[in-house]
Order: sequence, then C-alpha cells, then structure tokens
Amino acid sequence: MSAAALLAAVGNTPLVEIPFAAEASDRVRLFAKLESVNPGGSIKDRPVARMLLEARGNGCFSGQRRLLDSSSGNAGISYAMFGAALGIPVTLVVPGNASAERLARMRAHGAELVLTDPIEGYDHALRTAHRLAEEQPERYWLCDQYANPANWQAHYEGTGEEILKQLAERGLGPPDALIVGIGTGGTLTGIGRRLRRDNPELLIVAAIPELFPGIEGLKPLGHPGDIVPALLDQTLIDRREPVTLDQAAAMCHRLAKLGLYVGPSSGAFVEVAMRVAAAGEQHLLVTVLSDTGERYVSTGLWY
Repeated sequence: MSAAALLAAVGNTPLVEIPFAAEASDRVRLFAKLESVNPGGSIKDRPVARMLLEARGNGCFSGQRRLLDSSSGNAGISYAMFGAALGIPVTLVVPGNASAERLARMRAHGAELVLTDPIEGYDHALRTAHRLAEEQPERYWLCDQYANPANWQAHYEGTGEEILKQLAERGLGPPDALIVGIGTGGTLTGIGRRLRRDNPELLIVAAIPELFPGIEGLKPLGHPGDIVPALLDQTLIDRREPVTLDQAAAMCHRLAKLGLYVGPSSGAFVEVAMRVAAAGEQHLLVTVLSDTGERYVSTGLWY
C-alpha cells in the first residue's frame, strides 16, 4: 500500500449505536465512533497523520532528523506505521507497562523504542522525550502530541464533523452529551469544540480513571504534579466521572457480546455514558470506541 493510500484510509469511521443504552431510559440513544477500523487500529491515526504531514511540509525532518514523541501505545503505533510509509525515522518513549501487542506492532514498523519505568507513569515518559529533544536537537524533532494544535484540529475537522454528518443522515440533530476521556486532550478538545458549536448546551463528561492500576491511554489528572496537556481545553468539561479498570473491563466484555471488540478506554467511556443515560437529562449521547481489543490480550483483559 502506498503512503497516500494509507493516509486516505484514515477517518470516515462507522457510527454505531449501542442498543443497551435503552435499558437506562427508553428515551436515550447512544452512538459511538468505531475507530478500530482506521489502518493503525485506533483513533490516534487521525491526529498523527495530520501532525506528520504538517511537520514534513515544514521541513522538520531535514538532515535525517528523527521524529520523537512519548506515547502510551496507540499514538506510537500510528507514528511508527506512518513513519515507515513516509520514510521518516521514528523514536518513541513508551512506559514499560504498554501491552506486548502494542510494543510488537511499533517494533514491526521499525520504530526505535525507549522504555521508561511504568511506576513513573505517562508523565515520566513525556519528560524523558522532552529531555532527549533538548539534549540532541540535531537528532530529534519533538512532535509533542500533548501540545501540538494539529492534534485537536484533526478531531474538530474530522471526528466531530463526521459525527454531526452521520447523525444527520439518521434524521437526528446534534448530540446533547459527549462522553470521552483525556489522554493528550485532543479528542475531548477537538470533538467538544466542534459539537458545542452546533449545540452550545452540549454536556461534556470526562471519564477519569483511578490512579492505579489506571486505564491505558487515559490520564487521571487531579493529583499533585500531574502534567495537564497543554492543548486540553478544560473549560469544555462539565463533569469528571471516576471509572475503574474493573468497570471498564466488564463493559468491554458486554460490548464484545454485541460484536464490538474494544479496549479498556472504550469500555470506560461506555460505562460512564450509561450513567449519563440513567440520569435521564440528555437523550442523544455520543462517545468513541478508541481502539481494538486485540491490543490487550496479553494484559489479561479477556481471560
């Protein structure tokens, strides 16, 4: 597959309805973007493709500079995949507890991996990437998905726009609730801004994982020393709803019985969406199913 064809396959993902939302209220409908059908298997293909193309156009990789960033796994796969297709060398700083499937996929595309202490969390990986970029500016260009505006813009112009179009095709108007989590903040900021443009009363709920063991790809925030992503627009968030890994995993198993094989962040979002549905104040809810469950077999999610 050519690089152009691979990039063209990003986005325009299906909007699927989660039928059991009606159990909370027969007036509620819950829809989710099925992001596992992107070529890299996750929602991260959207911002990574945009960030890489903009950087290449700006000459950021001249002199054989390597792309450098930190990632919990999914963005790392997207960087490695698109980097291989575009001929861009990639170095990724990844917490050592990233699933074996994610690490294997990144290595398969030829990415150089720097593994950090998992106990130190995502923020330590982020600090390590910044340190490497500062120490070796001639070797690395730091993409910094936590601060790069192309991240949220990909969701504003892509994911959010698609949600509105796909709902309209069903004869439905803009949603009145968005339920997602915070990794880099790009998904919440980009989709939230786009949907709120059409519905100023949109309720935005952030799913917040426990500190330990946490949920891969999601930041708990709210703890001393936590790095808040620079691109996260916190003014968009109306409510922060706690969710545990066990609750997320249980929802993953329930979704699998519908044929939706997704990872724990997706389970967390649907778990929180069901709580919003049960409150009965919002009737058209949207979320995202961020990636595929195949990425978590080694973690024990499916035993």
